[in-house]
Amino acid sequence: MSRICELTGKGRQVGNNVSHANNKTKRTFLPNLQNVTLLSDALERGVKLRVSTHGLRSVEHVGGLDNWLLKTSDTDLSLRVRRLKREIAKKIATTTEAAA
Repeated sequence: MSRICELTGKGRQVGNNVSHANNKTKRTFLPNLQNVTLLSDALERGVKLRVSTHGLRSVEHVGGLDNWLLKTSDTDLSLRVRRLKREIAKKIATTTEAAA
C-alpha cells in the first residue's frame, strides 16, 4: 500500500540525518497516515479512506467531507476520491433539482 494521503496527495519526503560530526545520511520522512471512516452527508454513509492527520484537520476545518471535496481541485485527489467527489456532486445536484 502506498504511503500517500488519498485527500491531499501528501507523500514521503527525502532528507538527511545529520550527526553531531556533521555526517549526512539519507532518510525518508513519512506522512502520519491514518485509516479513518469519514461520513458523507449527501450519500448518507461512511467512506473508508487512508488520510494524513493534516488532511483530516483540513476536512474538519471546512465542515465535513462533502464541503471539502467540492472545494478541492482534482489534481491531488486519488482516483477513488475523484469518483466519490463526482458521486457526491451528482447527488447534491439531484436533491437541489427535486427541491426546486
